[in-house]
Amino acid sequence: MRSREPGEVFGPRMTLFADVLSVGLATSLACLPLVTVPAALSTACAVLRGAGEGQPATAGRYFAMLRRRLWAGDLAVGVLALTGALLCAADLALARVGLPGAPLFAVVAAAIGAGALVVGLRACARPESLTDWPAALRAAARDVVADPGGSALVLLAVATAVLCAWMLVPLAFLAPGPLALALTAVDVRFAGISQS
Repeated sequence: MRSREPGEVFGPRMTLFADVLSVGLATSLACLPLVTVPAALSTACAVLRGAGEGQPATAGRYFAMLRRRLWAGDLAVGVLALTGALLCAADLALARVGLPGAPLFAVVAAAIGAGALVVGLRACARPESLTDWPAALRAAARDVVADPGGSALVLLAVATAVLCAWMLVPLAFLAPGPLALALTAVDVRFAGISQS
């Protein structure tokens, strides 16, 4: 086991944990305009993927990578994601009004929303999302079909992040870091499975 380096605040076992929390806080700040959520989460996944390759996973590196993004495509994907979330919420709200067939419609709308969420989150974890969102979304859709276990892990990670944020509101600002780590781990895991 490696000893603590000079100037290192945390020991070797806490370094990744601290990095994930700092990247999570930086991601939360970048997500505040809402339409930047996909770009912010994609950048967090790229920073954490780099940590596995020996690159630093710091908030400074996160913001440097975020500044280099192609913002036209990122904002278009952000608007699409925000519109989809609002439509799904409106559909579920209409289902509660008591329209005929509302229970079945609510189940179908929730399933479509969950599927779109998983595809979107898996697209954020793909390396292609840094430069080419359509390619990342196509690859993520293939991954959802080919790796249902990974998709279940993504839904579990989202549920855990939401539960933590609901239980203790200040944790909502740190939740994007562990969520990005989970998304990256699922993507790296599936890449390893598909190569073997």
